[in-house]
Amino acid sequence: MKLNPFRKESLKRYLGTDKHFAKTLGAFDLLTIGIGAVIGTGIFILPGTVAAKEAGPGVTLSFLVAALVCTLASMCYAELSSSIPVAGSAYSYGNILYGEVIGWILGWALILEYMLSVAAVSAGWASYFNSLLHSFGLHIPHNFEGPFDPLNGTYLNLWAVISVLLIGILLSRGMKTSMKFNNAAVLIKIAIIFIFIGVGLFFIKPKNYQPFTPYGTTGVLRGATTVFFAFLGFDVVSSSAAEVKNPKKNMPIGIIGTLIVAALLYMGVSVVLTGMVNYKQLDVANPVAYALKLVNQGWVADLLSIGAIVGMSTMMLTMIYSSSRLIYSIGRDGLLPNFLGKIDKHGLPENALWILTIVIALMGGLFSLEELTSLVSIGTLLAFTFVSFGVILLRRRKDIPEGDFKVPFYPIIPILSGLACIGMMCFLSVKTYIFAGIWFLFGLFIYCVYGYKHSKISKRNN
Repeated sequence: MKLNPFRKESLKRYLGTDKHFAKTLGAFDLLTIGIGAVIGTGIFILPGTVAAKEAGPGVTLSFLVAALVCTLASMCYAELSSSIPVAGSAYSYGNILYGEVIGWILGWALILEYMLSVAAVSAGWASYFNSLLHSFGLHIPHNFEGPFDPLNGTYLNLWAVISVLLIGILLSRGMKTSMKFNNAAVLIKIAIIFIFIGVGLFFIKPKNYQPFTPYGTTGVLRGATTVFFAFLGFDVVSSSAAEVKNPKKNMPIGIIGTLIVAALLYMGVSVVLTGMVNYKQLDVANPVAYALKLVNQGWVADLLSIGAIVGMSTMMLTMIYSSSRLIYSIGRDGLLPNFLGKIDKHGLPENALWILTIVIALMGGLFSLEELTSLVSIGTLLAFTFVSFGVILLRRRKDIPEGDFKVPFYPIIPILSGLACIGMMCFLSVKTYIFAGIWFLFGLFIYCVYGYKHSKISKRNN
């Protein structure tokens, strides 16, 4: 048999296997999924630290530039998800447009991105929750307050494990129940952000905006490369395509709408924060809470702690949700064991969901992941790059029906988007590339030893 790792998958087969999903999601659900992923604790931290170190009050422009770059990629995602409404996001697009081995690499990159994101956030969630308990005089044994580190007396981050398992239980009850929780939590989170903006407006001092760009245009652009990563979660929306009512119309609304809302919220917080406090004072662990305490508004700072816990909960929910659909998609294709590609009678990929939930819970509970979180960026940017150039391949395919959304100014925007993502990858550290190289080599080993032989494409071609 002639080896062909670039053999392409059939959209028709994907649509046939994914039809067993329960289609329950509308445009509003997609918006809350996207906002839940993109707006996390970073909104209370990034505007301050980037203003202090790189952009000054011009951090607002940094968010605008980053949002514009992400908008290019979001339009490419919108066209692909509208034309190819299947589970698996960039992994499935890669299989259909580029060939199986590229799809596998993208899927393998996204598996790492999702697992590290959720595990790292679960540790942050546990830290905030512990602080909340301590404020009420409640404590758990020190042994269960951190990752496995016998020298410091910790063996398991218990709350990190529990938070992930609770999200897994919620998702296993079906998307209707999960979306009710997610939608309510996202609205609470946005309300808390609006409370900060509304209160902060009364304490703005115009002199704090002078100079607006103390580090010049270079500082604004350098800030943009830093805050760019705040927007990377919007791609989770495309993972839900198989469960969306009228995906050709609703997917573009969810993806592009997420980016617009997120950009406005980040910029709003940036304008108010840098107006309240001189940017030089914002290089602290929690600049928004710091600014509120400076103007004697501690009650809003306490409210932000609740907002942070809610924000991290929605981020974990959306990431576990989308990663379970990714694992399902790879199992559906035979590149991972078949039982992962099964959908239960309730229209859920239960096996993929629970395997993934348990792995993430153990990662969050046992390991300190700070060294590895930069890998999240490289996985997402790689997916963005292939999705951007994938629009060009999609337009050449006559066997794939057109969706309701088309990227304007074709082919300029897909090319600009792909080049911008490659440019962003150039800012990543050498250590990130070393870790990524090890992960990809391990993934290619699995593909060569197991995936290629068990692929559903291989079985159809024999």
